[in-house]
Amino acid sequence: MTYEQLLTETALANEQVIVMTAENRALVRNLPGILGKRFIDTGITEQTMIGAAAGLALRGRIPVVHALAAFLTMRAFEFVRTDLGIPGLPAKLSGFIPGLLSDGNGPTHQAIEDIAIMRGIPNVTVFAPADEDDLVKMLPQIWQSAQPAYTRINTRKTWYEHAPFVLGKAEVIAEGTDVTILTYGLLFEQALIAVEILQSEGLSVGLINMRSLKPVDEQAILTASAQSKLVVTLEDHFVTGGLYTIVAEVLLKHQTTARVLPIALNNKWFKPALLPDVLQHEGFTGKQIAEQILGYKTTHHQPEILTPEFSE
Repeated sequence: MTYEQLLTETALANEQVIVMTAENRALVRNLPGILGKRFIDTGITEQTMIGAAAGLALRGRIPVVHALAAFLTMRAFEFVRTDLGIPGLPAKLSGFIPGLLSDGNGPTHQAIEDIAIMRGIPNVTVFAPADEDDLVKMLPQIWQSAQPAYTRINTRKTWYEHAPFVLGKAEVIAEGTDVTILTYGLLFEQALIAVEILQSEGLSVGLINMRSLKPVDEQAILTASAQSKLVVTLEDHFVTGGLYTIVAEVLLKHQTTARVLPIALNNKWFKPALLPDVLQHEGFTGKQIAEQILGYKTTHHQPEILTPEFSE
C-alpha cells in the first residue's frame, strides 16, 4: 500500500479527516477529485495552512497537512508552536523530502534540522519511518493520536518487511555485543548493508530502527548501551538536536554512560546531487558507514562527530 492509498482509505472511512497542502501535491495527486471540499490547497502559504488546520482541529476535524519538510518545519515554525503545540491540537504534519531525500536541492530546501526543531515543541510528537512499508504501518496510529504530530515522509520502497508499529517503541532488528547501530529514516537501508559488512568481519552487530523519536524508546537505548561496546547513532540530520542528542539526553537522565559514535552532518549542509552521489560524497553509504565503525574500533579514540570528506 502507498501513502496516498492509505490516506484515501482513512479519509473515506472518517469524514473528519481533511487533507491540506501548501501547493505540494506530490503525495496526494489523486485526492482532490476523491475528497472534493475535504481537500484544501492554500497555495504557497505554509503559515496560513497551519493556522487553518488549527481552526479545523478546534472544530473536531483531523487535518493531515502537506508541504516540503524544510518549509513545513521552518517557515511555519511559529504557527506550529503557537497554534498546534500550545493547545495540543491533533493536526498531522507530513513533511515531504526530508533529510537527504531532498538530494538535488540546495540548503534552502534541505530539512536537516527538522527533528531538532519539531521535538523542541511541547506536545508535538516526531516520527521518521525507514521506508514506505514502515510508513504505512506507522501512520494509522499517528493519525489516531490526539496529539499534533510531525512525520518525515519516506515513500522509498525496500525489500525489508517491518514489524507492527507501537507508538513510542523502537523496532529492534538485531541485538549485538560489539556494535549497535541506532538509526531512522532513509539511512536504515544503508545500515542494513553496514551490518552485513561488519558481521562479515566477525563482529556481533545490533540494529535498531528508531522510528519513534518523540516519544522515544528510552529502554531500547539503555539496553543497547549496556549490551554493546559501541553505540553508533546514524542520521541524515545535523548532529545537534537529533538522535545523537536524544541518546545523550537519555543516558544523562539515567545517570549512565556509553561509548557513542555519531555519524551525522556536522555543522554543514550536504552537496546537492542525485541521491546515490549524495550518499557517497557525504560518507553515508553502507560500505562507508562500516569502514568508519571499523576504523573507530581499531583506533579506540574518543569519537568525534563524523562527516568524512570522501573523494568524488
